[in-house]
Amino acid sequence: MTKPSLSDLTQSLLEAAKRAGAPAADAIAVDGRSVAIDVREGRLEQAERSEGVEIGLRVLLGGKQACVSASDISTRTFEEMAQRAIAMAREAPEDPFIGLADPSQLTDRRDADGMELADPSAEPSAEALQADALEAEAAALGVEGVTQVQSASAAYSYRRVHVAASNGFAGGYDRSSRVVSAVAISGEGLGMERDWAAESRIFQSDLPSAQEIGRLAGERAAARANPRRPKTGAYPVLIDERVSGSLIGHLLSAVNGQAICRGASWLRDALNEQVLPEGLSLIEEPHRKRVSGSRPFDAEGLATARRAIVENGVLKSWTLDLACARKLGLQSTANASRGTSSPPSPGIGNVTLTQGDKTREELMAEMGTGLLVTSFIGATINPNTGDYSRGASGYWVENGEPVYPVNECTIAGNLRDMLRSIRPANDARMHLSHIVPSLLLEGMTLAGD
Repeated sequence: MTKPSLSDLTQSLLEAAKRAGAPAADAIAVDGRSVAIDVREGRLEQAERSEGVEIGLRVLLGGKQACVSASDISTRTFEEMAQRAIAMAREAPEDPFIGLADPSQLTDRRDADGMELADPSAEPSAEALQADALEAEAAALGVEGVTQVQSASAAYSYRRVHVAASNGFAGGYDRSSRVVSAVAISGEGLGMERDWAAESRIFQSDLPSAQEIGRLAGERAAARANPRRPKTGAYPVLIDERVSGSLIGHLLSAVNGQAICRGASWLRDALNEQVLPEGLSLIEEPHRKRVSGSRPFDAEGLATARRAIVENGVLKSWTLDLACARKLGLQSTANASRGTSSPPSPGIGNVTLTQGDKTREELMAEMGTGLLVTSFIGATINPNTGDYSRGASGYWVENGEPVYPVNECTIAGNLRDMLRSIRPANDARMHLSHIVPSLLLEGMTLAGD
């Protein structure tokens, strides 16, 4: 039997919802396959392969909605899903702001042609993935000081998605991903320290060699040997590019429309106020080629576009789907995301923070004495006030040079103050979805010895 297209599946779901009496509905179908290989001590440790189709249906009865999902694509399942969704929607709470987009709001673009979000080359064999994982492990073990490799992995995935709604929208696109990673350990017993390296690309030909990735994991782990606790006090902190995106992620969470609508955001009253230093902007760029966070339209069928979240240091925009935009009396920013079992909600894709004109090493030299953070452990963040506290590890810096590795310390501050004082380096990796360089912060509270 010929497998139905995702377009046929979403249309069948909409037709079932209409027959069941739903005045409005939208549907999503996802067809994915993935292979993941883990090796340890030169041997295959685990191999996983998954593939299948998932479907989701949302029905809307006035101001009520309900979502159902399934992995069975039989006609009987469509009818049962529609009936169950309507029964659930009748019992759902009323929300006057939910609803499909008006047809005039829909984009004319219905695919991702030209965005290069899926690699057309052949799927790698399990043997090829295993060879990559083994090569990464061997390279990590070849670094002096590395005593073992906790894990080395290689994976591939391919995913097709299609969305359709009773307002006339129907569109979809494909995505692919190729990943190699390694976690290396230095030292023995209670003196063991670990670090990692990982790379992911849409196109397999863009992926760095497994040997390079493994060697980097090994070098990072070896450099972490014999760590100490730093001094307690107020010091400048340089957050390495590997983890600096998490700091900007807190800002993105604070401007998410759902947080603003609930009033649970430390930036809820900051629209059109300065939140970053003058001269810095945070731009969403949803159409970058070969980047995982790109998309031609959002989950509600609206056209995605470049927009300034922060411009010249000033907060210019919330991140909104249709429901949040209606609650706030604004226009959607085309940031709706959804899965097969959930309704749309605001989500962010690609963002770019303005880079500085100095290298990380030059900022470190200017810092003099302080902490270079290369990893975070846990977090305590108050979403209403922005009070921030995170466990961290990295390297103690004196006279502008790293002098010894550091662990078991905490950095603390307030996100409003922290973000208004950041100084960016120029070392952001341009292939990432979030392009954020290393960030220097002054006067952080550091708890160590």
